[in-house]
Amino acid sequence: MELAINKKYVLDTAKEILTFNSPTGFCFDIIDLIGKKAEAFGYDFETTRKGCGIITVPGQSSEQVIGLSAHVDTLGAMVRSITSSGTLKFTLLGGPIVPTLDSEYCEIRTREGKIYTGTFLSTSPSVHVYEDAASKKRDTDNMEIRIDEVVKSKEDVEALGICAGDFIFIDPKTTITESDFIKSRFIDDKGSVSCLMGLLELMSREKITPKYTTKVFISVYEEVGHGSSYIPADITEMLAVDMGCIGLDLTCTEYDVSICAKDSGGPYDYNMVTKLVNLAKGNNIKYAVDIYPRYGSDVGAALHGGNNIRGALIGPGVHASHGMERTHYDALENTIKLLYLYLTK
Repeated sequence: MELAINKKYVLDTAKEILTFNSPTGFCFDIIDLIGKKAEAFGYDFETTRKGCGIITVPGQSSEQVIGLSAHVDTLGAMVRSITSSGTLKFTLLGGPIVPTLDSEYCEIRTREGKIYTGTFLSTSPSVHVYEDAASKKRDTDNMEIRIDEVVKSKEDVEALGICAGDFIFIDPKTTITESDFIKSRFIDDKGSVSCLMGLLELMSREKITPKYTTKVFISVYEEVGHGSSYIPADITEMLAVDMGCIGLDLTCTEYDVSICAKDSGGPYDYNMVTKLVNLAKGNNIKYAVDIYPRYGSDVGAALHGGNNIRGALIGPGVHASHGMERTHYDALENTIKLLYLYLTK
């Protein structure tokens, strides 16, 4: 299938938003960025009271309204308390794999907007000092954040303006290789947001009108389960775009668009899934159909919120989710192609 996807735009957008701090609950700035991009394409943009973004793409018919969703919020952390020695204890936002945080750089943002740098560390951080440096469990009880300031006490840290409830931004370490691999934290789900923006860029540039009016819903609390508990009432069906899982008995790879038949919330709409499979199969799109028992999506949140919709889930295959993730441009391109077909055929 030939489609004039702007690869440079997709990859540049992925890098831009992956390096943009937006842990769940702190997405105001990135939603503004998404809004400006959408309006530059000529599409209307609005926000919900909760802060989610809605991009409206007029269709040939308004008999149905198709919802596409992806979440721009990421995993993160928040200051829980300050120790007597001047380090920070933290609480998690969402479910990052905690051992992968050991020795990662971070930033602490105060309520006043001051930024301080720091490092996640075990409380036994040196092999020359602690017998259990290698064996100590890496969890929130046994880890802390070392601040890059001269602080020797709780009072010294408080004098910086740092307090409980301050957001902690984890360094995503975003890298795009010459072989088109995207390595970064938070490809879940900023890889999918990049797919949606690439689709909008294509439709705007080529003046493509979808079959039905389409609303792109960018959620900001997906990682804590209620990102799309509210969606616009006129949406009749919703296609969540979120990462595809890789491993165990799953068939998805870093080059595929994943079509999820069932996750922890149960099976997705049979007819929608069948249409997606047939479109991928009939247009030589590299895809996989899998079942994800340890997974939930924006569609699940919308259904639990009482919305009268049917729903399905697709997305680019992502390796090592909630850790140091990786995908390939091919997975993003295959996702964009399937989205395009779904909206136009």
